[in-house]
Amino acid sequence: MNARECAYVSLKRYVSSQKYLNIEADSTIKRMRLQDAEKNLYTALFYGTVERQITLDYDLRYLCSRPLEQLDENVLLILRMSLYQLYYLDRIPPYAVLQEAGNLTRRFAARNAVSFVNGVLRSAQRQQGKIPLPADEIQRLSVLYSTPEWLCRLWQNAYGADTAEKILQAFDRPAPITLHCNTLKTTVAEQLQALERSGIAAYALPQLPRAVRLKGSVPVEKLTGLDAGMYFVQDAASQMCVEIFAPRRGERILDACACPGGKSFAAALCMENEGEIHACDLHENKLSLIRRGAQRLGISVIRTEACDGTEHSAEMDKQYDRVLCDVPCSGLGVLAKKPEIRHRTEESIARLPQIQYRILENCASYVRPGGILQYSTCTLNPAENEENVRRFLQAHPSFTAQPFAAAGREWTDGMMTVFPHETDCDGFFVAKMKRTEP
Repeated sequence: MNARECAYVSLKRYVSSQKYLNIEADSTIKRMRLQDAEKNLYTALFYGTVERQITLDYDLRYLCSRPLEQLDENVLLILRMSLYQLYYLDRIPPYAVLQEAGNLTRRFAARNAVSFVNGVLRSAQRQQGKIPLPADEIQRLSVLYSTPEWLCRLWQNAYGADTAEKILQAFDRPAPITLHCNTLKTTVAEQLQALERSGIAAYALPQLPRAVRLKGSVPVEKLTGLDAGMYFVQDAASQMCVEIFAPRRGERILDACACPGGKSFAAALCMENEGEIHACDLHENKLSLIRRGAQRLGISVIRTEACDGTEHSAEMDKQYDRVLCDVPCSGLGVLAKKPEIRHRTEESIARLPQIQYRILENCASYVRPGGILQYSTCTLNPAENEENVRRFLQAHPSFTAQPFAAAGREWTDGMMTVFPHETDCDGFFVAKMKRTEP
């Protein structure tokens, strides 16, 4: 199959199974042996169609003569994918889009639907840029930035209309790739030189001691230093989180929700590979990612264990200098990297704050007196962030907020929300607390 046919089949699988896009994409690229231009086209079509579905469906409702709910599912998928090409892939001429749409319809739908698909796409060519946006502000944001209405409303209510739109604008741009330099093997300066020799433009982020930001999109296969353990991919927000956590040489650290391991690796580098990091996660099969990553990076201080962060372990009580609770969350801060999150419902994330709170409350008992407890998420949702932390501090007077400096300012209440439009990284939340009483 060619790239468009592969993208169609992946979209079909995604709609039916709701599996993670990266798992489906990686599997298809390997199975179909897609390379170079075909691989790039497949990836753009598959990820892009999912990312822009709300916008595409809004325009299709305007362009189609009957409700989308009455269309054959195969026809609807072909229309979405083809409209995405017309709107967002300016290197593909419209005649090629229509021709391939016809071919896809003949193969995967009904031959008599070809004229319908062709008519809708020709109408889209004529109407492009002329379809009016909704008058309602929340609906306008939803259509313009292809983000569900409930999420646009949540951000407006939480952060105000101006900040909400800036967040949406930031997630509408390609996410930058940031590397975390492995200072056990190399330096930032050496890696910048190595990348330059490979034809990859990059620069250091001065506010983060081991961060290297790539300029533009770079295929993973060109990052030869990954397999050699010279660096690993980690967003600037996650690196900032570990810098705030500030683990020190010789300390005993608990990373309570560690997979896939980036923060454990970063902590080990802060500690110069001296001390102990107990990396825990619910699923044993995921912990192999941490073990393999640590071996590749030359890190020896990480010990992994499968355990449930909500279930108490008496033998871990007051055993750790620092405990990191980077809890499972809704992921609303990583929309630019995970388009499928745009299709989550408000109901699907409603239970998360309670689960997060149980992890935080349980793991707090593992902090020794005078030790640090840090809570973090990669989401922008007060219910998962500030509200959980304030609830915890009110219920546990033995812990107090710990002020810290990050992102060029002081956070005197011990809590920081990282907005993507302000820092050019993922949306993130960090809260730092200290155990001041036994």
